[in-house]
Amino acid sequence: MIPSQSSSFSSIVVTLYFFFFFLFSFILHALASPKLQYCRHDQRDALLEFKHEFPMNLTHRWGDYDMRSWNKRSDCCSWKGLECDAEGQVISLFLFDVPFNNSLKPNSSLFKLQYLQNLTLFACNLHGEIPSSFGNLSHLTKLDLPYNELVGQVPASIGNLTQLRYLDLSYNNLSGKFSVSFANLTKLLSLYVNDNYFEPELLPDMSRFHNLEDFDVSGNSFVGPFPTSLFTIPSLQWVDLGRNHFKGHIGFGNISLSSRLHALSFAGNKFDGPIPESISKFLNLEILDFSNNSFSGPFPTSLLTIPSLQYVNLAENQFKGHLDFGNASSSSSLTILDLANNKFDGPIPESISKLFNLGELDLSNNKLEGAVPGCLWRLSSLRLSHNSFSRFGKPTAVLHQAHMHELRLDSNSFRGPFPQWICKYRSLRFLDMSNNGFIGSIPPCLGNSTESLQVLNLRNNNFSGILPDMFVNAASLMTLDVGRNQLEGKIPKSLINCKYIELLNLGSNKFEDNFPSWLGSLPSLKVLILRSNQFYGPLYHRHISIGFQKLRVIDVSCNYFTGTFPAFYFSKWPEMTATLNAEDDDTYMENFMNHTGYYRDSMEMVNKGVYTEFEKIRTDFIAIDLSGNRFCGKIPESIGLLKRLHLLNLSGNAFTSNIPQSLANLTTLEALDLSRNKLSGQIPRDLGILSFLSIMDFSHNNLEGPIPRGTQFQRQNCSSFMDNPKLYGLEEICGKTHVPNFTPQESEELSEPEEQVINWIAAAIAYGPGVFCGLVIGYIFVSHKQEWFVEKFSRNKPRIIIRSAR
Repeated sequence: MIPSQSSSFSSIVVTLYFFFFFLFSFILHALASPKLQYCRHDQRDALLEFKHEFPMNLTHRWGDYDMRSWNKRSDCCSWKGLECDAEGQVISLFLFDVPFNNSLKPNSSLFKLQYLQNLTLFACNLHGEIPSSFGNLSHLTKLDLPYNELVGQVPASIGNLTQLRYLDLSYNNLSGKFSVSFANLTKLLSLYVNDNYFEPELLPDMSRFHNLEDFDVSGNSFVGPFPTSLFTIPSLQWVDLGRNHFKGHIGFGNISLSSRLHALSFAGNKFDGPIPESISKFLNLEILDFSNNSFSGPFPTSLLTIPSLQYVNLAENQFKGHLDFGNASSSSSLTILDLANNKFDGPIPESISKLFNLGELDLSNNKLEGAVPGCLWRLSSLRLSHNSFSRFGKPTAVLHQAHMHELRLDSNSFRGPFPQWICKYRSLRFLDMSNNGFIGSIPPCLGNSTESLQVLNLRNNNFSGILPDMFVNAASLMTLDVGRNQLEGKIPKSLINCKYIELLNLGSNKFEDNFPSWLGSLPSLKVLILRSNQFYGPLYHRHISIGFQKLRVIDVSCNYFTGTFPAFYFSKWPEMTATLNAEDDDTYMENFMNHTGYYRDSMEMVNKGVYTEFEKIRTDFIAIDLSGNRFCGKIPESIGLLKRLHLLNLSGNAFTSNIPQSLANLTTLEALDLSRNKLSGQIPRDLGILSFLSIMDFSHNNLEGPIPRGTQFQRQNCSSFMDNPKLYGLEEICGKTHVPNFTPQESEELSEPEEQVINWIAAAIAYGPGVFCGLVIGYIFVSHKQEWFVEKFSRNKPRIIIRSAR
């Protein structure tokens, strides 16, 4: 029994030992832990009052911050976006993307949170002025109010926040003098007031901000000379003075060799003169952007001596002369060099090979010539467009191992056959060889690159033969432009694999085929150009679905198409009939930017037989051009369903019967050409209410009756109505008391003037005799290194001048 009792006693001792051990450990942990945070009632009540000051229902989840937790049933220190100190006082409030949709009142309960140190109301749709009550939050070290709708001047009371280390008021509509608002905030480490309307100049002595590290005043209205005193601050790391009105020469004064500056931008100002050699004293500089100014002189070779420099953008200035890279450091870190839109001339020197780490080079829009050095074929992005290069240097890299993703050789003086070594690139996404003098066939080996290609532009060369059937693996292709060549034969059926293609331009070639209705199954196709070829037959077949669910622009002008259209035909174009809102427009442009290398559409039209190119078109542009064919029968009334149409050209066909009354439903129509048909009856009077219709042509038909009265008709040229003997009421337009059928001599006298001013963008109609082709769509690239700004086109159309050839 004794051993058994001993064993039981030992078990009890062991159990007690562990019990007291864990109890003692728990007590020590509790004593060592900080006190639990419990929100003070006055803080909680102030926050709930603040929440209910706004009209939106904030009980739902908005953005990343759920305000449903803001209620009396829980401790406010546990609410989303809040942080308390050990005393239960709110010291940090962070709200992002909460739609307050109202202004902050001077007596807002927010200002009862006297212990706030960090306050962030990021993109909360705050309106109105900044209340002066902010100046009472004396403990603030961080004030963050960017991406709101704040207006007016920053109150002087902000100067009371002498403990501020971080201030961000960017992307608002604030204005006023910089010196009044910020002069006393000398402890700032970071100041962001970019994209507002501050003016007129910075403080004369910026050195008072002796702890400043980040300084961004870009996108304001500052004027005056270069703020030299800013660069005496030894802690400075990031400076952006871009997109203002600073002017004059720049100088950096006495720069300390210990300068920590690593990013500097003067882009988008009016600085001029040369870049001083003293810039090389910024030994830690990594990013330099002086683009879009008026800097002049030779290429600043002193930049190449800064070993840390990785990004240099000197585009859109007045630099000139020969390029010289002889000063390049053997340890140079330069990765991106942009010298586009200057006046550099001569050849690219072989010394560029010293820049071993260079990955992206943009020399477009200069006056460079000669051969392209072979060492450049190893780059990841090479843009040489709009120069006079004529030869290719032998590649010095193993091309199938190179990671070239963008190659722009357009608008140069290259001649001869397609350089087949380009086929060795396996990562190409953008290839533009347009506007040169290449001849011969397009090599099938280019299909080796189509798996990655998103944009292929071979437009306006002299390529001949067939277009190779090389698109089996081209699933990423979004733009194919081979317009204005000498290609012939049929359209390759492998294009059916291009599920993401948005723009297909085969215009101005010698293709001979039926209408490729099978392209209608491409789910993303928005722009289809088949103009000026030898296509034939009808567009419509009863047994074939129309398709083309995303089509916005179709140009099949100047072919041999025939046949009639059923009454319902135009009801099958969903993208042209639906109402598009601004958000859809932005999404359309965003997709083009994200997937096609940041390019925007451009348009080429014919006026009196002369090609004219517009460099951008509205994102909502909708157009149909069936001119110069052999279509006949009645124009379907269903054309009135195309409520988003901007351009309609049916000229040069054999359409009969009356002009559809439903055309008056096309409230966005800007250009209408029905000339050179066999139309009869009267011009619909209701066309006069189409307020955007600025160009129309009804000439060479059998129309009769009065010209509709209205501003849109009275502004037309007399030639828009010629050769309709039974039309009357032309006196106010033609300046004659009676205008019968025009003679050839009178027609010449009444023809369009050499310079025609039109108030619509990116759409036009040919008026000259024998010319029926209206539009061609192309594209241009935009550098993907620079910030992209999407323009929202207003209803006030800019004026565009179209000049005809002399």
